[in-house]
Amino acid sequence: MIKILAFFASAMLFAAGAEAAPKAKARAKPEPARAVATARIEAPILPTMEGQRVAEWIAASNDNHALPYAVLDKKAATLILYSAKGKPLYQVPVLIGIAAGDDATPGVGSKNLSQIGPAEKTTPAGRFLAKFGYAAGHQRVLWVDYTNSVAIHTIPPDSPKKEQRRERMLSAKGDDNRITFGCINVPRVFYGKSLRPLFQKKGGYVYVLPDTRPLEEVFPRLRVHTLAARAAPL
Repeated sequence: MIKILAFFASAMLFAAGAEAAPKAKARAKPEPARAVATARIEAPILPTMEGQRVAEWIAASNDNHALPYAVLDKKAATLILYSAKGKPLYQVPVLIGIAAGDDATPGVGSKNLSQIGPAEKTTPAGRFLAKFGYAAGHQRVLWVDYTNSVAIHTIPPDSPKKEQRRERMLSAKGDDNRITFGCINVPRVFYGKSLRPLFQKKGGYVYVLPDTRPLEEVFPRLRVHTLAARAAPL
């Protein structure tokens, strides 16, 4: 269900906000920009249960240190972008590492792509301070885990056609989104018009939820927040 809703959100982003032309006279006076903007239908943002827990903890504890942040749920293959004040802004589908797993293989970041084995193609889980920088080929990317060469970027233009990355991203299924070497692919329009403007000045945090390890093992402070919430008087 989450992937299906994210699929519709992605479709809207790929359309770059294009709207159907109203059936009106050719010389009709255009609507004010404000009226057009408010008339746009936005897809609902529906985090998973674990994603909601993490988002609530971040907002309650100010764990993001007044920086924008993103919560990526690998199991649902979706990413939700939040403002520095914790307001959810967009939800989009993502492509992640082929292999399930939450820890990067030691030294994988120094290997050539051809040297990385199937089991090493994981997207590590955890809390990362992400900042923009350059990758091979002078491509500017949002580095999530620079040591292990994990970044957020759009689908590479030179990716093999047989991988069908764009089709996988737009698919309503959630089990076909594991195709990368570990990096996180996002829709191009979302990357250029939403993520980059928000993160390009000071960076931001990226919280990658686990798919094999317990959630509170990856985010130990979440356990403290949960216990405090349970102990609070009604």
